[in-house]
Amino acid sequence: MTRTVTILGATGSVGRSTLDVVAQHRDRFRVVAVAGGSDAAALACCAKAVGAAFAAIADPGAGELLRDALAGTGIASGAGAAALREAAEREADIVVAAISGAAGLGPTYAALTAGRTIALANKETLVCAGEAFMRDARRLGAQILPMDSEHNALLQALAAGRAGDVESMVLTASGGPFRTWPRERMAHATPEEAAAHPTYAMGMKINVDSASLMNKGLELIEAHHLFGLADDRLDVVVHPQSIVHGLVRWRDGGLTAALSLPDMRIPIAHCLGLGERLALAGDRLDLARIGALTFEPVDATRFPCLGLARAALRAGGALPTVLNAANEVAVAAFLQRRIGFLDISAVVEEACLWGASKGWPAPSSIEEALAIDSETRRRTAEWLRQAPLSPPHRDRRSA
Repeated sequence: MTRTVTILGATGSVGRSTLDVVAQHRDRFRVVAVAGGSDAAALACCAKAVGAAFAAIADPGAGELLRDALAGTGIASGAGAAALREAAEREADIVVAAISGAAGLGPTYAALTAGRTIALANKETLVCAGEAFMRDARRLGAQILPMDSEHNALLQALAAGRAGDVESMVLTASGGPFRTWPRERMAHATPEEAAAHPTYAMGMKINVDSASLMNKGLELIEAHHLFGLADDRLDVVVHPQSIVHGLVRWRDGGLTAALSLPDMRIPIAHCLGLGERLALAGDRLDLARIGALTFEPVDATRFPCLGLARAALRAGGALPTVLNAANEVAVAAFLQRRIGFLDISAVVEEACLWGASKGWPAPSSIEEALAIDSETRRRTAEWLRQAPLSPPHRDRRSA
């Protein structure tokens, strides 16, 4: 039986890995729609390679380029938010939600309300609107499959026991490129240095998040919504080899771990297989060759972003939404060389203080989440315009 798939974020690292898994099982999967951000040429190549019926590009200005690139293929196309929704709502057995950042929230929710099974690689969906999204998933009886390597590992480890016997869960972090750097050196880090992830090939934004450990903070919030565990039952440990991706600690003291090479195709195949293990070409994990697996505690002083995310999760309300929006603005400013690497956490902290003063409850709808996201972006950008180079040294504002 052929399974139909839509890939939101087809031109990103997760999307490309998904296309590779599909290519290895052409008899099992048929891609019906693909969506991307602004690279019309790359998206057209993806659509033609898999014979998709529809391609959607988020950038309205790239619609004509996409249409021209697909001329004569019979593949329909569209541009802008409406086109992304159309891609997400098309009939498909599985929708891979891999659009990066808060931009993926709307299309992912459109797939949810259309009754699709969602392979979730967009952690911001649950960070920004976790309560509303999971509430509606339960109401609709929708299946949410965690595709991030850490959350997929936790899902697999949970098969070793009953959910009621779980004591806690542990996410692993590579430590990023600055794992051994002193803060004095991190203060002068360049975007290129921050984007040099030691084990995964990903996009610039998520690489910077990995360097600051904000990515792991966002994953803690995602794990809370996926698995229903409170902050004090979720932990992070640094594991430089990126072989152990997640661990479940049981109430009898036992620990179940999920191990694999750092290859996103493995959790992708697990999701697409819907319980069946798909054969994948590639290297196999050889523990004897690796020799040793090491683990370290997180240095909260050098990596304050993880603490900010944990505090936002603990405080609840709309603070996770504020945290994510401010981080996206701050990371963009860092990549544009307008602020330093350590300024990212300072900008996010200030935004969270402002957000806490608002007292916003958790968004009850996707529209509310996007409105808070937009307001936070506006305020954070305003702060950066006022003092673009030194946000850590400015007075706190609650306006």
